[in-house]
Amino acid sequence: MNGLKLVTPTIFNDERGFFFESYNQNTYEQLGISVPFVQDNVAFSKLGTIRGLHYQLSPGQAKLVSCEVGKIWDVAVDIRTCSPTFGKWFAFELDDQKHHQLFIPVGFAHGYCALSETAFVRYKVSSFYDPKTECALRWNDPDLNIHWPIANPILSPKDQKSPFFREIFV
Repeated sequence: MNGLKLVTPTIFNDERGFFFESYNQNTYEQLGISVPFVQDNVAFSKLGTIRGLHYQLSPGQAKLVSCEVGKIWDVAVDIRTCSPTFGKWFAFELDDQKHHQLFIPVGFAHGYCALSETAFVRYKVSSFYDPKTECALRWNDPDLNIHWPIANPILSPKDQKSPFFREIFV
């Protein structure tokens, strides 16, 4: 999948609850994820909210995404023009039961949809947020044809007006 990695943690359950390592540099390097993360972000969303599809230009941002409360439909779109999967999207369900994490390398636009009443999402990024290099693609772009699991999402004004893929890349 051209660098996307779904990470499944080892979860230790007992009568008290559960424990798992949400990040261990040595473990992630063994998985081929050798990214220095510099910032953690948190987003809280209501059912039906779509955030995205966002990306940063140079230097770009790799992300390690997890849903700590609730469930999301997480989408990554390959925007690397020389990639064999350029313009293709990949989706994964992330939730607070399996605790999967999605590693998204630099060169992907990213977005997600809250599938539960509320969703608490945390993600690490490899470069600091810079509003001058912030970009987005339209969530419902017909050329991308992403199969979002909701029909009438809650969107920010910015996400409602993001450019279409062909306006930027074709």
